[in-house]
Amino acid sequence: MDQRRAEHGQSTGPVSLYGEFTLTANRKVRCAVSLTEKDLIVQRLSSAPVGRNKVVLSLKDCIGCRAYRGDDTADPAAYLTIFFYPLKRRWMSSGVSRQRAEQCFRLVGLQDPRANLEEAEKWARAVRERSARQQYLRDGVMMSALSRPSRMMLLVNPQSGKGQALTLYNNHIQRMLNEAGVTHTLVITERQNHARELVKEADLSQWDALVIMSGDGLLYEVINGLLDRPDWEKAVRTPLGILPGGSGNALAASIHHYSGAPPVFSEELLLSCGFLLCQRLVTRMDLVSVHLSSSPRLFSFLSLAWGFVADVDIESEKYRHAGAARFTVGTLVRVASLRVYRGTLSYLPVAEDDGEEDDPPPHHQAPPSRDAPCQNSFHNSCHSNNSLKVRKAESTPSRNATKAPRGPPDSLLLPLDQPLPGDWVVVPEEDFVLVLAMYQSNLAEDLLASPDSTPDDGFIHLFYVTGGISRAALLKLFLAMEKGLHLASSCQHLVHAKVRALRLEPSSPKGVITVDGEVVEYGPLQAEVHRGLARLITA
Repeated sequence: MDQRRAEHGQSTGPVSLYGEFTLTANRKVRCAVSLTEKDLIVQRLSSAPVGRNKVVLSLKDCIGCRAYRGDDTADPAAYLTIFFYPLKRRWMSSGVSRQRAEQCFRLVGLQDPRANLEEAEKWARAVRERSARQQYLRDGVMMSALSRPSRMMLLVNPQSGKGQALTLYNNHIQRMLNEAGVTHTLVITERQNHARELVKEADLSQWDALVIMSGDGLLYEVINGLLDRPDWEKAVRTPLGILPGGSGNALAASIHHYSGAPPVFSEELLLSCGFLLCQRLVTRMDLVSVHLSSSPRLFSFLSLAWGFVADVDIESEKYRHAGAARFTVGTLVRVASLRVYRGTLSYLPVAEDDGEEDDPPPHHQAPPSRDAPCQNSFHNSCHSNNSLKVRKAESTPSRNATKAPRGPPDSLLLPLDQPLPGDWVVVPEEDFVLVLAMYQSNLAEDLLASPDSTPDDGFIHLFYVTGGISRAALLKLFLAMEKGLHLASSCQHLVHAKVRALRLEPSSPKGVITVDGEVVEYGPLQAEVHRGLARLITA
């Protein structure tokens, strides 16, 4: 197991480690294994042509590695297992998605078991260190990242979406986190606002990140709980992760979109988000403060909607068993019986020279430490399924029982009953089919509503559709939105603007307004973006 340069590895850079091992599953098969800065190269030693037996695995796709002894104490060998989730072509499809790949080697170069284990651990450290460098360095810029090993609180709503969140956790996420060496505690939410109460009182020093496995509603609770703490300025910078377990999964789909990978859905989206979570890269995320007439101020990470989008979101609750397809069904039903709402919309547009001069201060993060060996460190805060209570639907939370969150002051907003400054744009009272404010890219897994959004661009992407649009034109618009092509549709009823703040004053007596998919008080409201206020684990 000497270290030397191997000719077959030169194409991917100099080889830093070289060894000849057998496969764990078949000890008769020997392999030459080379580690470069970017790749792991596995070459079966046989008489077959080189190209057919050579596998090159990118360390960018590696989430973890472990070295260990076998169960047989008489066996002096050590073992090395490396976990990859590369993008592969899907079966009977032209698309690609993350798929698990495991490389297992048996090291028995010496008779001394301790020496063999030390050699395996040397390889494991080298793989982890090079893999981490590949993740942290993006386009020559060092990304901030969670410390390694990492401790995460994983909040799961067992009733979200199709009610399969726990099954998905058991089938995929538990294994992925253990392979990546992520120590995590599973917390099962039992009721509405349970997550908000937990994070409001939690000792956050125990956790490097809070991860939500549910629909978007659970993250909404967590963010507002963090901002309701006396130490909100520090608490809101706790990195947040999202794993799709609901029916909307808009933020999860947005994180996947930011990674640059082709669209995926359902369990393939879960694997993608799980992989990205295991990379532990952290970026800033904008939050939007929303003022209602009589309810406390709240904070939003995703969207604000009035009209068609809000109607579909809430009315499609009855189709929740269909998963993400509920929105397709809801859209068709609402298009068939189109409503128009009347009101006044005002906004503060983004100036042409806005952007870089008001970047948020850098987020100082400790440099990544060396990975520890993977541990099976799963803890369940609910030891009996009998203790689980069905959480109410993720919509229509009550806010009157809680005082206003603390959080940063709003510098652009006046009281709702006061006139707006002269630099605001006012859309006079108008018939609207929908008003939609977005600050992430996706409105659902299959709706790329704001393709130009990034987590921390400091903008609210405001869309509205005026009355007079035909049902056919509206349906065409939403079909184009599936691929983010609606802005190129030349629809005269669709308006898009980048804004810093907005005010909405409905005059129609009835209607639905949602924030992050949650029903809020119907009536006048206003909102302002706070750039880079939160932290998000993303690509």
